[in-house]
Amino acid sequence: MKQKNKNIVQITSGKGPVECEFFVQETFNLMKKEMEMLKLDYKVVEMTKGEVSGFQSITFEVEENPEFLNSWKGSIQFIGKSKFRPHHQRKNWFIGVFEIENFFELEIHEKELDFQTMRSSGNGGQNVNKVNSAVRVTHLPTKIQVVAMDSRSQLENKKIAVERLKLKILEINAKKSSAQKQNQWMNHLQLERGNPKKIFKM
Repeated sequence: MKQKNKNIVQITSGKGPVECEFFVQETFNLMKKEMEMLKLDYKVVEMTKGEVSGFQSITFEVEENPEFLNSWKGSIQFIGKSKFRPHHQRKNWFIGVFEIENFFELEIHEKELDFQTMRSSGNGGQNVNKVNSAVRVTHLPTKIQVVAMDSRSQLENKKIAVERLKLKILEINAKKSSAQKQNQWMNHLQLERGNPKKIFKM
């Protein structure tokens, strides 16, 4: 069975006030209804709570559907009085919907790996040191290397090395993703003055 492609989407209040955090949640609720209506699989990845109500951001994974995603991507405008500050003059509130590059769909192919065997060192008994049971694996596209010498079995060390390599790449990619999220916040601030993708009157 063919695996469905996924998109990672972030709804963000940017650095907006509590009203924007409330509308982040409202936007997710609206998108959720539409995803369920379209029978799209989705899963919440991360939710960052707001100061008073709602969320600063909600990140979720959804089955690929360009028409659905493109209808939401950009700034979303809500028009209405603040439910948190009734006497506040502002009536226009903006939040952003962005697609985030999926760093976490990690597939490592055998042809991208270079394996080297070597003698194990350290604790493990005499037998460990007599044979080339340790394994160093290099991920050729990124040049990231890891070594496994946990087992007396070269085959077992090879498996451990690949899993360890995946974790190391994911750790690096997580840092990239965090930096990209910061860019999403800045994008939102720039989009606020642009033409909103959707307008809701509350």
